[in-house]
Amino acid sequence: MANVYVTGVAGFLGSHIANHHLAKGDHVWGMDNFSSSNCTSKHITALKQEKRFSFAMGDISEGLYMRGYKTPVKIDVVYNFACPASPPVYQRMPVETMMTCVLGTKKALDFAREHNAILVHASTSEVYGDPEFSPQSETYKGNVNSYGPRSCYDEGKRAAEALCFDYLHTYNTDARLVRIFNTYGPNMDPYDGRVVSNFICQALKDKPLTIYGDGSQTRSFCYVDDLIKGITTLASLPENPKTPINVGNPDEFTIDELAWLVINKIRSPNALDPADMYVINKSLPQDDPTQRKPDTTLAKSILKWRPEVSLDKGLDKTIEYFRKLV
Repeated sequence: MANVYVTGVAGFLGSHIANHHLAKGDHVWGMDNFSSSNCTSKHITALKQEKRFSFAMGDISEGLYMRGYKTPVKIDVVYNFACPASPPVYQRMPVETMMTCVLGTKKALDFAREHNAILVHASTSEVYGDPEFSPQSETYKGNVNSYGPRSCYDEGKRAAEALCFDYLHTYNTDARLVRIFNTYGPNMDPYDGRVVSNFICQALKDKPLTIYGDGSQTRSFCYVDDLIKGITTLASLPENPKTPINVGNPDEFTIDELAWLVINKIRSPNALDPADMYVINKSLPQDDPTQRKPDTTLAKSILKWRPEVSLDKGLDKTIEYFRKLV
């Protein structure tokens, strides 16, 4: 049995990581301040009922705690997943987002160093910015606007990566980095403003789907079960790979293709209906990336990982989840 600590445990990915380790028989400590998650969501309520789960309310920028005091238990793995990931959410709280990325990551690294624990840090494909090359490999340095509306998240995550490697090289802290590409599935917040949840919720309400731009921009969508396998495999490696690793689905879809996949699954469109019954277009937000496609060569070679769930099947599972919420 391992002792695992998850920051951002009430969030989409944090809750899945906690459930993964509980299913293995591990004890999970979780922390969240609910700045970008819901304290009444079914997944955090269910976690709190687990005997091997302990929850602490708090902000990781102030330190990692368990029920108001530093845990005396030896922690084996720390998953640093506390940070708003939805553009509308982190743009409403840019300073808090930056501090979570930088100061919060430092606190998590100090905690991992104190416990001689492995730290798995949730980085993001957003460190690549609006990429000039596709697919994006871990060696690509990125094309990021340091002072735009997304910079609190994009540059915050880049700084957090640097800090993780500073601790690795200076203190030999076992910090491991996963660069997460677009992920979807159960436990997503239906109102967090991300494209999959937006589209599904709009379709379930018989509203037209909002596409920003002309819909030609691309994304690669990874079902959450596949992503969690990649992340937890990284945590279980006997040695630190000492490189960020992209984890995401390399199958590339345009936003327009995604929209019509969702529409066809939920609304059964009639060819005689006007197009604006199903889709409306709005201006593309500043610095919104035009391409997202991971090069997963390292994930295949180091983690022996590749995604298994197709977008078609993953959307069916996600729609089933959202039908119960919307």
